[in-house]
Amino acid sequence: MAAVQWHSRSRRYEAELQSCGLEVAPVEFGDYHPLKSVTVTDSKSLRGARKGSTSSSSNSVAPDPLSSMLDGTDPLSMFASASASEPPLTLSHSSSTGDLGRGKRMEMEDEVGVNFEPWSSKRGEILARFTTTEKLSINLFMGSDKGKAPSPGSSAVSEKVRTRLEELDDLEEDSQRELLNLSQQDYVNYIEKLNQSLKEAWASDQKVKALKIVIQCSKLLSDTAVIQFYPSKFVLITDILDIFGQLVYERIWSMCSDPRSLPDSFTADVNVNDTAKKTCLNWFFKIASIRELIPRLYVEVALLKCNRFLTKCGIQETLPRLTAMIRGIGDPLVAVYARAYLCRIGMEVAPHLKDCLNKNVFDLLGTFRQIHGDSVQNQLVLQRVEIPVYLTLYSPAIHWILQCVSYRAPEPLLTEMMERCKKIGNNALLLYSVMWAFRAEFIATRATDFIGMIKDCDEAGFPKHLLFGSLGRSLACADPPEAERLPILNEAWKVITKVRSPQDYINCAEIWVEFTCRHFTKREVNTVLSDIIKHMTPDRAFEDAYAQLQSVIRKILIYFHDFSVLFSMERFLPFVDMFQKDSVRVEVCRSIMDVFIKHQQEHTRDPVILNALLHICKTMHDSVNALTLEDEKRSLALLINGFIRMVSFGRDFEQQLSFCVEARATFCNLEPVLVQLIHTVNLLAMETNRVMRGSHSHKTAAFVRACAAYSFITIPSLSSIFSRLNLYLLSGQVALANQCLFQADAFLKAAVSVLPEVPRSICIEGKLRSSEGFLLDFINNFLSALLVVPDHPEAGVLYLVRGLLNMVQDYTWEENSDAKFHVYISALPLLAAMSQETYLYSIPKVDSNETLYGGDPKFVAEINKLCETLIGHVLDHLKSLGRDESVRRQGSLAFTLFGCILAHGELRNNKLNQLSVNLWNLSHKHSYCDTRTSMQTLESIKHQAQQPGMAHISDMVQRLTLQSRT
Repeated sequence: MAAVQWHSRSRRYEAELQSCGLEVAPVEFGDYHPLKSVTVTDSKSLRGARKGSTSSSSNSVAPDPLSSMLDGTDPLSMFASASASEPPLTLSHSSSTGDLGRGKRMEMEDEVGVNFEPWSSKRGEILARFTTTEKLSINLFMGSDKGKAPSPGSSAVSEKVRTRLEELDDLEEDSQRELLNLSQQDYVNYIEKLNQSLKEAWASDQKVKALKIVIQCSKLLSDTAVIQFYPSKFVLITDILDIFGQLVYERIWSMCSDPRSLPDSFTADVNVNDTAKKTCLNWFFKIASIRELIPRLYVEVALLKCNRFLTKCGIQETLPRLTAMIRGIGDPLVAVYARAYLCRIGMEVAPHLKDCLNKNVFDLLGTFRQIHGDSVQNQLVLQRVEIPVYLTLYSPAIHWILQCVSYRAPEPLLTEMMERCKKIGNNALLLYSVMWAFRAEFIATRATDFIGMIKDCDEAGFPKHLLFGSLGRSLACADPPEAERLPILNEAWKVITKVRSPQDYINCAEIWVEFTCRHFTKREVNTVLSDIIKHMTPDRAFEDAYAQLQSVIRKILIYFHDFSVLFSMERFLPFVDMFQKDSVRVEVCRSIMDVFIKHQQEHTRDPVILNALLHICKTMHDSVNALTLEDEKRSLALLINGFIRMVSFGRDFEQQLSFCVEARATFCNLEPVLVQLIHTVNLLAMETNRVMRGSHSHKTAAFVRACAAYSFITIPSLSSIFSRLNLYLLSGQVALANQCLFQADAFLKAAVSVLPEVPRSICIEGKLRSSEGFLLDFINNFLSALLVVPDHPEAGVLYLVRGLLNMVQDYTWEENSDAKFHVYISALPLLAAMSQETYLYSIPKVDSNETLYGGDPKFVAEINKLCETLIGHVLDHLKSLGRDESVRRQGSLAFTLFGCILAHGELRNNKLNQLSVNLWNLSHKHSYCDTRTSMQTLESIKHQAQQPGMAHISDMVQRLTLQSRT
């Protein structure tokens, strides 16, 4: 080991601090304000002014650098203005057929607004809801009249009409077939095949074939053999009709767009050429030649938008005729879905023509009695379908029709609807749809009237609890008159509580919980919860209703943020206990804790809240097992820690510590919670010392020791090695700050003893990373804390520093690592600070080594000796790096040691001075040092050399050379 003679530089910390302070510049405060705009003179305008000019100099406000970068304009505003100056982007009508449905939905949303629920959102729900296990059939045979004798007057039929009829009748042989015994999936697949055939026929310019496919598909809508599947069949067939309608429309559009694109607001008289009009008329003539009502109606509705190419009022004139055509459909289910399709297309192409929509509704009301007629009843008996199930088949169509009619409708229309419903017997289904469709505000103001109508309904076909559910949805969004709220709730709950089916009961009760929470107190909510528990507990019915029960919890938490009120409800926690499935139970507990952490503004010590939340947090904690993901553990720990941080017993510190003891036993499997508890106890110890300073000193000391014991017992249970190290250090500092020297000594010795357990790599976010950087950070923090730690009277001088350095020397570092020697260098500033007569900082009422040794020369000599040993180890390592040709690492380590000696060594000592020069030259020998850093360091040394009494530094500077890399 190389011989080195170390002497620490004598420091005067207060003088150094003053010399590093900023210079104070005098400021005239007359008109000065730091935020006031600065006025500058434009020198260019002064130079450019003519001699003798009487104009004043051009003064301007100094520009904001960010504003000047953007030339005063927000980039988003620039983009908007640029877009406004360009012609509006129009939808390309030559798009691929795959974008047809999306294009139509975009147009519809632009017309009616985003608050109108589009058909696309209902489509998937209908397909999922209306299914069947019955066998289905597809009859694609369309009879030909070629063999029939001509009817009287047939000679008067024009040749064009005869040609069209023959085109429609002359089907290809392979399409004249009937498919039987199809499963639902087979049926869907075949319809999709027809959809694809339509697109292929159109793409290959076989327009008549495409029309035949659409006609065949439309005929399927007259078949109600498997009646439960009819709504889904309607969705599948109308998808094909939508595509066909868009294909025809785009075809005619393209004929008008050559060479200039047709504007969206085009008119037939001005913008549509004769060729396009003739083509459009030809399509409508073909449709008019379809003999059967249902396919003729559906195909014409699909092409309704094409009327724009013929006359300005074409759509307006066609809608009443199509509405009247539907009156010829005898089956009420088929008729109501035909009306739904007409209303859907009508809303897309002409949402302002509400009169025709209203006529469809009034026609529906007028024919509603057919549902209970003999023909329908016989059909239901034949298919073994109950009337309540049959009525649900009408819901999607009636809902859609009423949504179209009620959209932006005036309030008197609802009054008229109610009056018409009163005149119809068995009107429960209509009443249900009316309450669903019209604005909640309109329904809420007439809530009492609706309850009267619900009472008069016959429950045989449509259960009253569904009607109250529909009413409850409206009342959850809008408030009825205040005087009517309690009677409304009482009337509704009289019906709800009598529902026998647990599933039907909870479906309705869950809706009315929000109304109860919104307008009433905990007393009413507690009554509702009690009733739900009563209905859902027998036969463990709650196990099939977790989704609804969770919804009840969410709604309560929306309106009750005061947890003292929430937990004072006797039935709330028993309600939570109904969640027996572990995953659902934990999810409910999480939702409760989320709301508590979000809305609890003040600390709490309420025993009701604490006991309840401890129970809820324990439920979350107990769900953790060996298979729980780390992300899930972290998430649960965050919620529990949020609860712990909100618990405070004020100055009852013993009670606070008792809570932490209980929490430690309760949450022992979540390490982040244990870490939080240790932090809480350390803060508690500091707060106790602050509040109780000077009074009850013995009691305070005993309590602080109890806090230290809590931490000392808890820390070893942590699996994370760095959590243990950092908490040992923190707890030792807290104990030292509270004058508990023996406890502080125990924590610091424990930290040193744990160092050998640090692995060379640790797992962070699922990836293995080197632990070396984390270990160096900890050791540096530990060294800085040792400055104020007094030596133990029985352990010898600097025993903690020596113990740490011994551990560092024995630790197995990574290969080709200089970390150990960086620790040796980091220890030098600590030892230099320990050798000062007055330390940089101290702890009140704690005698550190500056007091214990009082600058004893033996103590200083011991420090110098230890420094020389450390430097010797570093120098030996530098020599070995030179032999191993690790010159880059050698230069970096040499430069680090040079900086440390420069800052803390006494350079008046010639040997130390020469060592510094040698280290500088060694670090620059191979030009691997950062040139900029070297230049700045050299400038700093030169500046220091100019200070009084720094001749030794000036002499050293002359010997420091810089070598540039060549």
